[in-house]
Amino acid sequence: MIDIHCHILPGIDDGAKTTAESLAMAQAAVQQGIHTIIATPHHQNGKYNNRKADIITYVADLNEQLQEEDIPLTILPGQETRINGDMIEEIKTDVLVPLNGDTKYLFVEFPSGSVPRYAKQMLFDIQVAGYTPVIVHPERNRAISEHPSILYEFVRTGALTQVTAASLAGKFGKNIQKFSHQLVEANLTHFIASDAHNTTTRGFTMKEAYQELRDQHGNEAFYTFMENCQLLVDNQNVIKNEPEPVKKKKFLGLF
Repeated sequence: MIDIHCHILPGIDDGAKTTAESLAMAQAAVQQGIHTIIATPHHQNGKYNNRKADIITYVADLNEQLQEEDIPLTILPGQETRINGDMIEEIKTDVLVPLNGDTKYLFVEFPSGSVPRYAKQMLFDIQVAGYTPVIVHPERNRAISEHPSILYEFVRTGALTQVTAASLAGKFGKNIQKFSHQLVEANLTHFIASDAHNTTTRGFTMKEAYQELRDQHGNEAFYTFMENCQLLVDNQNVIKNEPEPVKKKKFLGLF
């Protein structure tokens, strides 16, 4: 299993604080059946900035530690960048890290409560620059949950999305879980990843999420999401089905 979104690098954001915590997370990941993790520290979110050159160094250091501790896990470089007006400039100046260092896939995070007005243009500009934007955890964005058509337009025009394993497994509550399932049903998401920050409050939950995916959406969805993570790491085109608008169901006051 591959986890494409994880805050496992020590001491650089709100994920693992120490190398010991990183190693504990690594052991927890292996127990889940994960063999490869893309480390995606926060960048430009108002609190943390992590540039490409530094991230590559941190990843190399952690891989060395994992080998010394004989933990069978490989860490790859990545970054979780909050959408901002300097993204194209930071692509050109080698500040941004595509997933696995040199693929065409680039994480884009929105603020938790909103989607900036310029998001459509920025997602377009990222594609013009030769990259495919992957919107992280859209199911946890309030504006998108209230107006799923926002996400439909982004996906229809070329963006991909990644839902959080804990969302699908119900760890963020029933509303977010149901909305996550709706995104799967409408072909508005393409990856499951942990967004793990630690081994306690924000763990991996990947095994549970994939089981939930299989139970609710069948074997084909299960294998497609698994394969998409490998295709992303290998810089291949991921499997995409035609996106559909979310059928709004009134449940538990979410809409």
